[in-house]
Amino acid sequence: MTALGKVWVFAEAHDGRVAPVVLEALAKARELGGEVEAFFGGGGDEVAATLGAHGASCVYATGDLGGALAGVSVAAAMAAEVGRGNRPDLVLFGTTYDGRDVAARLSVALDRPVLTNNVDVTFDADGSGVEGAGSLVTSEPVFGGAVVVRTRFTAPPPHLVLVRPKSFTAADVGGDPAEVVAVAVPDTGAAGAARVTGRHVEEAAGPKLDEAAVVVAGGRGLGEAAKYEMVEKLARLLQGAPAATRAIVDAGWVPYSHQVGQTGKVVKPMLYLAVGISGATQHMVGMKGAKHIIAVNKDADAPILSIADLGVVGDLHKVLPKLIAALEARPT
Repeated sequence: MTALGKVWVFAEAHDGRVAPVVLEALAKARELGGEVEAFFGGGGDEVAATLGAHGASCVYATGDLGGALAGVSVAAAMAAEVGRGNRPDLVLFGTTYDGRDVAARLSVALDRPVLTNNVDVTFDADGSGVEGAGSLVTSEPVFGGAVVVRTRFTAPPPHLVLVRPKSFTAADVGGDPAEVVAVAVPDTGAAGAARVTGRHVEEAAGPKLDEAAVVVAGGRGLGEAAKYEMVEKLARLLQGAPAATRAIVDAGWVPYSHQVGQTGKVVKPMLYLAVGISGATQHMVGMKGAKHIIAVNKDADAPILSIADLGVVGDLHKVLPKLIAALEARPT
């Protein structure tokens, strides 16, 4: 491969709104050069404007899936397009439930490997990064981010890559709406018979955790589940989102959707306020990209304080009530 020709991005949308990780992946696709296209399980008209504004020249759309699983249908449609000779050099997927499903099924259909959990993808045109000029190289953090493993593809394209949310910065480049190209979904047999019969959307107030400009996170230092109410109240006052460590999620204090860390969500807010969090490596992987970090912990040697822009060494049960009272006293 002497140059990157075409990149596909698996597009997901919910209630007509394109998922943020898709827009982030489109930004990386543009950076890599070549033609950028999207692949969508549904009617393309609802997402064409947004995808085009972020750099996609066209969107291959399956049309209404009639409740069929996106993974089965979209992977089959992608494989059929490749079989017809419409072959991208790279297919980017966000690390989501559907992204993982489509990538895994496409990997089997095309007999190609899929590299997961990546935070970067580069085109090594001259071989300066790793041995082998003209290859795609992925970067995956391991051991809680202490080591980054770089892997190059040696098999022929398409190359399949799953990227973590918040790895790239989405940018509206003002492009025209993407051209909608209808693609057929081949017969998927018994796998295609499964249907989504209902969806449960968790009730939530305020911004979504992975999109919030302010995140207030609580950890085991809160002492008991009832004390998490302080985290939620502080988040509301700051117009942010409440979050949690794995320890208190596993303890059943808060739902998994609140978890930040290696096995939870990755967030990059303007402000991350950590209270009662010691700073295990697995948690810091999910939040160390925040622009400003404030930590409240009674242990002066807590690891979280080593990455905090401002550290408050004190009892959170005394600090937080005073902070909440001060915020509530502000003139409206």
